[in-house]
Amino acid sequence: MKAVTIRNYGGPEQLRYEEVLAPQAGPGQVLVRVHAASINPVDYKVASGAFRALGSLTFPWIPGSDLSGVIVGVGPGATGFADGTPVFGHCPSGAYAELAVAPAATVARKPEAVTHVEAASIPIAAQTAWQALFDHGQLQAGQSVLIHAAAGGVGSFAVQLARWKGATVIGTASADNADYVRSLGADRVIDYRTTPFDTAVKDVDLVLDAVGGEVQRRSSAVLRRGGRLVSIVGPPPEDEAQKHGVDAVLFRMQPSTALLEQLAKLMVEGVIRSVVSKTYPLSQAREAWQEHMKGHNRGKVVLEVAS
Repeated sequence: MKAVTIRNYGGPEQLRYEEVLAPQAGPGQVLVRVHAASINPVDYKVASGAFRALGSLTFPWIPGSDLSGVIVGVGPGATGFADGTPVFGHCPSGAYAELAVAPAATVARKPEAVTHVEAASIPIAAQTAWQALFDHGQLQAGQSVLIHAAAGGVGSFAVQLARWKGATVIGTASADNADYVRSLGADRVIDYRTTPFDTAVKDVDLVLDAVGGEVQRRSSAVLRRGGRLVSIVGPPPEDEAQKHGVDAVLFRMQPSTALLEQLAKLMVEGVIRSVVSKTYPLSQAREAWQEHMKGHNRGKVVLEVAS
């Protein structure tokens, strides 16, 4: 099969589009003929060696964790799925390929009304947004939330989900993306290039941090006492959280079939929508990474795999 691989740590220059051995579904896994795979920052961060302290890669390594396609093999103990079932979901790695294996517990049936490109954009970004807002942020109707990087992959879903929940939604974005973020349901959009957010926001119930650094450090100050700062990029500073009397947490998304099914239902009902800013053929993954790594992406970038 054709796949995108890396054979050493590095950046986009390490990506190769080449022939490799096809994987087989093991216990509890399904084998998926991939139609689309979306790009996430974690893909190139892992490839760079940034997480090497957590475990070394085995080369050649195939990036990618978001996929949508059709099941062509079912491993022992992988119940609820059969060959020919259209699915979308999450795999630890290997989605940038014509065939990929995924745990049956982290994929779900793809609705007919949702395209493979749309479905591939959901797993990491939308599940991260849901868990940040509701599981860790405990956001309720009538509360307020500040979403940093509101035009990005996670941010785009977070704005829509928070609006659906009945919260007041404030997003940070560039002026170029302000109308876009409003179209997703934001009540207010702060141009982070011209207005320091901590001079324009105060006493919100929740901050979703997808930026880190100085933005994260300043975010505790805009929360009410007892509010929550939820980060998806790095551990929040404990001293700032204690100073302002807020809870602050970094979490790692936990994929599940049940949550994917819930998100698919919301998409079919028109409550949320997938925003894909650009697609590339799988063979152009290097170009896709180069563009994605410039930042300031609107929604998601997706690789299409010829079926």
